[in-house]
Amino acid sequence: MAITRIPGRSPQQRTLRWAAPFCLLIAASGLSGCEKVSTALHRTPLPDMGPRLANSVKLTFDPAFSKLTMPYVDGCNSPHELNVGEDAESIMIDAATKNFTAVTVTGGIAAPIKPDTEILITLQRSSLKLWTDHVYDRVPADITLDTLVTFKDATGKELGQQTIAVTHNQRLILEPTGKRCDYGNIGEFVYDTGITLSTHFIRAVRTQLATPGSPKPATVAASPIKPSSLTTTLQAKGAPSALSFKATVLDENGNLVFEGGEHIKVRIDLVNGGEQELQGVTASLTGTASLLAQFPTATLSVGRLQPGQSRSIEFTATLPQSVQQQKAELQVAVSSSGAAVQPQPQTLTLSVQPTGIKSDDVDQIPAMATGFRQPHTYLISIGISAYRDKRIFSRKFASSDAEMVSHYFQSIGGLPASNVRLLQDWKALRPDIDEALMDWLPSHMNKESVVIVYFAGLALVSSTGETFLIPYDGTVASTSRAYLLEDLEAALSRLKAKQTLFLFDGIVSRMGPDGKNKAALPQWNPAGSSTLHVIGVNGIGRGLEDDQHRHGLFTYYLLRALRGEADTNRDGDVTIGETVGYLSQKVLWASKAHMNQEQRLLIAPALRSTDPSAALILAKPAAIRGAEAH
Repeated sequence: MAITRIPGRSPQQRTLRWAAPFCLLIAASGLSGCEKVSTALHRTPLPDMGPRLANSVKLTFDPAFSKLTMPYVDGCNSPHELNVGEDAESIMIDAATKNFTAVTVTGGIAAPIKPDTEILITLQRSSLKLWTDHVYDRVPADITLDTLVTFKDATGKELGQQTIAVTHNQRLILEPTGKRCDYGNIGEFVYDTGITLSTHFIRAVRTQLATPGSPKPATVAASPIKPSSLTTTLQAKGAPSALSFKATVLDENGNLVFEGGEHIKVRIDLVNGGEQELQGVTASLTGTASLLAQFPTATLSVGRLQPGQSRSIEFTATLPQSVQQQKAELQVAVSSSGAAVQPQPQTLTLSVQPTGIKSDDVDQIPAMATGFRQPHTYLISIGISAYRDKRIFSRKFASSDAEMVSHYFQSIGGLPASNVRLLQDWKALRPDIDEALMDWLPSHMNKESVVIVYFAGLALVSSTGETFLIPYDGTVASTSRAYLLEDLEAALSRLKAKQTLFLFDGIVSRMGPDGKNKAALPQWNPAGSSTLHVIGVNGIGRGLEDDQHRHGLFTYYLLRALRGEADTNRDGDVTIGETVGYLSQKVLWASKAHMNQEQRLLIAPALRSTDPSAALILAKPAAIRGAEAH
């Protein structure tokens, strides 16, 4: 096989120039560390399109294609440009060399074999779009490339034309740096777009050259191959599958170690490299049982893939706050119905370990207070870090925050384990919340009962101020599965408890697909409500998350309050009044001092020190009574 390339950088050099910021991804080979991630091995491979053809082709690229750049704005609103054409051209040349005997590129040195076909690639349309809805630091993006491919014989006679249009979508990942401005995998995004375009391109060229009247391939002298060697190669390789994929683990904080409370995402990029539609495409996970149990499902349906089409899907889970240090594995398999040959499974190797904690870290659950029990206090703790609707901006630490709140109320809040309902992620469906409020709680109520509802996640506000809590199965486009706050209030009111307390740490957004309606302020305290609402963010906005301590800022100081820092009179009891006062001060101070932002709490209705509810005890952290607050 002969080829003449454009002078300058090689495709490998072009690939590696993107590798440095890509250290937060662990590819399917199981390699870890920047020095291993920074290789072309982690790129989506060109699919095997069949045996190499004997044709010799000449590629001519329209300068508008070769020099195509696309502007974009990073996470800090700074402008950048992507050199899309340069990389796409290089990948298309690589694809041609894998499929034809000789390849010449216009502008390079002439190949030793005269081309029998010239292929002209002309850019017709291009676009790049970064979507505003995203999952924490994952931003959906689309690249569209529309090209016209013209075929000519050796005399310059036009043989035909084909239009190749592709749209590749992928989630861009903010670099794990202090400012978190640019996207660490944007080079991979461009590269995978080139793979998709090249797959369509080669399929079109092979179809064109196989039609009657197409130029006959030039005669090429080839070295003889021993039959035994050829047979061995074919038997070892086997028949190629039209379906190919790449499995990648997304590491939330970029340290290549999965810690307790951290999100884990397994992304699968699929490509149909064949000439027929694939039906019934599915992806499945197997592997270490303790890790597999954290995923809401081990099988995802992809459906159909048209020839040359690519698609990305994600499995999402949240590791428990308390995990054992271990090496774990996930095996990823994809298949399509009716296919005789399926792609080989891929194995992902993960390092799992507990979060490193300090001596004063709130993740050290305080010792249980001796003799302190509150058998009539009940807690529903809800935390949703990842939603079924991928358009919802999720909270990194919501699920683990809900788990930690439940631990605190059992250890120093005096609650029996049977008095606590913990609903996390895919276990926090609308029916799960209904069951806890309407079936579980009513049978336990008496005149001394206290009910606490903690919710970490998303709330939406309508144009009239109606406020909805969004369970795992809720969406931003419909309220059919959302939980209207008035319904929550009605359920709590029917309990006729001595006191009901609602704690919210999360995001309050305007309702609608773009979140730009002219919404009134959220109505957290409906008329006639007897519930005390402690809301982590006042008005429309996003409650801050503390990456250093791996908690929502509100929840971090809530835990510190419960463990004794809110006990201002040092009597050993942490009351609602003391907690509210501590939170109002600490959250505002920390948001200004450490995050250069301002987060204020909303207390509804306003709580006075003389109100009976202010004296209700939330915790008795006797083990650290008298400790200095930080």
